[in-house]
Amino acid sequence: MSSLSKNTFDIKFEDILEQVSKYIEDEEQINVIKKAYEFALNKHEGQYRKSGEAYICHPMNVALILTTVCADYETISAGFLHDVLEDCDCTTEEMEEAFGKNITKLVQGVTKLSKIHFSTENEYLIDYYKKIIVGMSEDVRVIIIKLCDRLHNMRTLWAIPEDRRKVKAHEALDILAPIAHHLGIHKIKSELEDLSLRYLKPDVFYDIAEKLNKTKIERDKTVYDMQKQVTDLLTEYHIPHEIKGRAKSIYSIYNKLDKGKKFSDIYDLLALRILVNTEQECYLALGLIHSKFRPLPKRFKDYVAMPKPNMYQSLHTTVFGIDGYLFEIQIRTYEMDEVAENGIASHWSYKENGGSQSVATIQNTTEQKLQFFKSIIDLSHDKMSSEEFVNSVRDEVLNNNIYCFTPKGDVIELPRGATPIDFAYKIHTKVGETTVGAIVNNNIVPLNYELKDNDIVKINTNKSSTPSKEWINMVKATTTKNKIKSFFTKNEREIYIERGKYSLEKELRKRKIIFSEFTNEVNIKKICENIKVEDLEDIYLNIGNGKVTVNGVINIIEKPYEEVIAPKTVKVTSKNTEADIIVEGIDKIKVSLANCCNPVFGDSIVGYITKTNGIKVHRLNCHNLDMLEDRTLDVKWNSNVNKRYMATLLIHTTESKNHMLDLIQAITLMNVSVDGIKTMGKAEKLIYEVECYVTGLEQLNKLILSINKKEYVEKIERAMK
Repeated sequence: MSSLSKNTFDIKFEDILEQVSKYIEDEEQINVIKKAYEFALNKHEGQYRKSGEAYICHPMNVALILTTVCADYETISAGFLHDVLEDCDCTTEEMEEAFGKNITKLVQGVTKLSKIHFSTENEYLIDYYKKIIVGMSEDVRVIIIKLCDRLHNMRTLWAIPEDRRKVKAHEALDILAPIAHHLGIHKIKSELEDLSLRYLKPDVFYDIAEKLNKTKIERDKTVYDMQKQVTDLLTEYHIPHEIKGRAKSIYSIYNKLDKGKKFSDIYDLLALRILVNTEQECYLALGLIHSKFRPLPKRFKDYVAMPKPNMYQSLHTTVFGIDGYLFEIQIRTYEMDEVAENGIASHWSYKENGGSQSVATIQNTTEQKLQFFKSIIDLSHDKMSSEEFVNSVRDEVLNNNIYCFTPKGDVIELPRGATPIDFAYKIHTKVGETTVGAIVNNNIVPLNYELKDNDIVKINTNKSSTPSKEWINMVKATTTKNKIKSFFTKNEREIYIERGKYSLEKELRKRKIIFSEFTNEVNIKKICENIKVEDLEDIYLNIGNGKVTVNGVINIIEKPYEEVIAPKTVKVTSKNTEADIIVEGIDKIKVSLANCCNPVFGDSIVGYITKTNGIKVHRLNCHNLDMLEDRTLDVKWNSNVNKRYMATLLIHTTESKNHMLDLIQAITLMNVSVDGIKTMGKAEKLIYEVECYVTGLEQLNKLILSINKKEYVEKIERAMK
């Protein structure tokens, strides 16, 4: 807790230089840092912070914090300069001339983030995350500077009004601390959490601090005795090492208390960290400790063989130590410890004097550690609403995730609450799409089973199987939901294309036009230009989904083969009482129902005067009317005529099982005659096109309502060609 009481006023540039010189030896780089300090000192002259000190104290503290995570010279220089563009009389050109493009870009990135009014309300949070992504996609060092900037501001939070303190504390706890965690910068993450708790729940914070102080002497003695025994043990077996007592952060203790634990039950208050030279020595040390101190079951974690996504590596175990006290022990190499404390920042600088790593190796390591940010960028590329994007970042990336295993031992990271379907899609989209079952820890589980940490998951697949729309409500990860939705969008497109091709071929046969001649390159190009699509497949798609009519497409190439009947030549006589349709003021003219929309008695209808084929009656919502010339007239149903009308239904199902007989039986029971039935689409998800005869709209609606109740039916629609 010493970091909470640090005096930020007494810092001197020499203190920063001393820290820098521990890992940067290049004189030119150190000179750039000196130049940045002097530049900032000059620009901030006469400015003061609300806490009372000269403004330069803030960038100096930011630079000092950056040295604790071994940031490179460009990042430290940008730390000194991070407020100059925003708060001082300085242009981008002036800074670029003095410090070059790289450092200026870092300062610009921090300035961009500083202009955002952070808030945990969704509309602002959306902007926040999107700006974060822009910054990270260019240079993640911008985020590291921002974290250090906020950490120093949190240390002097007492200087602003109480209501604003709570807002800033919430931002730090809910947004910045999780980012620091996923960057692997433990020291910044831990202090941000403790400082946030101090201002959000001061009573709780100081109560825990007081309890820690009361037990400090007893704990220190116990830790010292345990440390001595472990040191003697490792020295006896010639393992060079260093042991540190590890203080538990107040926020982590608060989290355990908040989950119902008693203070006396938090056994990892007593903790040791053992540092050794090699990975092999980690396991040797672990074996020796377990041989002398009995380990607590189910408390061993091997993050060396299976690192966390932020590249954290360490062995964790809890043992019964001296006097029966439980000790949490971490064992890691010095290099692992640097990464654990400094995270991704530790890989921007490498020490020439100790560097067995080449620049290429370090760049490769950095790329691995940037995988977390790539996952956020992937999320932003998915088509999702702003709220979905925010929730997915918060739930899947910035929250504590779970880690499951494939039977081969590969680690799969998933959001908490994920199911085997999420697991399958994380392996590969094709595995997800063909999933039929799951076995977790050698037990068969349902696909909506909620996975837990360390579950071993085996996915059973079937090449002919496809996703179910019900999965969308079963999965947790937004990326999984979008992949399932994408599958159905693609599948429906294929069905529309197939339907459009079938309709075009049928109409061409009816007109006695040869299909291959009609679909030659010249004709297809002309049709595409006319209806503004790309190719023949798009023509099928637009016919199938009803955006254009099949006759409208054919008529672009072939002249209509009917002659115009002028309405003025029709003689006005009495109504034809024997016809289904009454045309006011017109008698003895051919009136027929349009095949494209198949009106039935009770539908809202309109008449259309065709060429040499009388009047065609369409449903009022028929999309083909949009393509026709304005030659419509009012018509109505003749209620004196009793007959049956053809209706075409498209019945979408959710499975591959053939339900044709069941559908025919169900339709027949409704006193409806089936004229024809055929399947469309792929075998794994059938669509039935049913042609049947009904007495009118009332009977048709009852039929649709009845069939819709069947479990395998997804939706029913009246076909429109």
